[in-house]
Amino acid sequence: MKVPSFGVGTFRLEGEVVKDSVRNALEVGYRVIDTAQIYANEAEIGEVISQAEVSRDELFITTKVWVENINAERLIPSLKESLKKLNTDYVDLALIHWPGSDTNLKEYMSALLEAKTLGLAKAIGVSNFNIDLLQQAMDVVGKEKIATNQIELSPYLQNRKLVAFMQANDIQVTSYMTLAYGKVLKDPVISEIANDYNATPAQVTLAWALSKGYAVIPSSTKRDNLASNLKALQLVLSDADIAKIDQMERNGREVDPDGLAPKWDD
Repeated sequence: MKVPSFGVGTFRLEGEVVKDSVRNALEVGYRVIDTAQIYANEAEIGEVISQAEVSRDELFITTKVWVENINAERLIPSLKESLKKLNTDYVDLALIHWPGSDTNLKEYMSALLEAKTLGLAKAIGVSNFNIDLLQQAMDVVGKEKIATNQIELSPYLQNRKLVAFMQANDIQVTSYMTLAYGKVLKDPVISEIANDYNATPAQVTLAWALSKGYAVIPSSTKRDNLASNLKALQLVLSDADIAKIDQMERNGREVDPDGLAPKWDD
């Protein structure tokens, strides 16, 4: 399955805030929604989906299985709980959220594959896996079964070694934190390029990621920003401007939780 290139993220959005964000996203044209068990917003998203004038087969819904559920006993039951909250019979993509510190990768990847076989998810993948863990996951379920590895990736953190490995193995790169908590929006390089295209810094940054073939899942609580971000799909940057952004790498990692994060690739 090809992971769609543009979706709306829901990290840190809860209650009425996430409902408004997803509702606005659907109304301005989004059809891809990214959530996770730990976000504690699946039920709210499910409520919006059930009320929206959009058929289920038009949507692409991703959820991520939290670390306490990545074992043979809990993975499938927890995913069924997610489906109930989301008011759907299946998710289009189910991911392992973090590899965690446990060494039961074979167990939980086998359970994730079983969830796909049962029809709970149309596709499966991982998130925050380094090269070694990704290779292990591929060895368990088969390379062709890993639809994506969702990773932190921005102009400040380009993860080139991991990206090259994924692309060599036909695994879709999904970029989260593409705007680096908004830090890149204030960068003079991005601002100058944005001025040249009469675009916003967010559009330029997202267009840069899209030019690499990455999927992106930016979030916003503002309807205008959601609509504006979508315009990145029509923005084509020159090779020279892409190269300028490529030079912004500074190992600027924003997300590195103790006990969850693997040893990152250099």
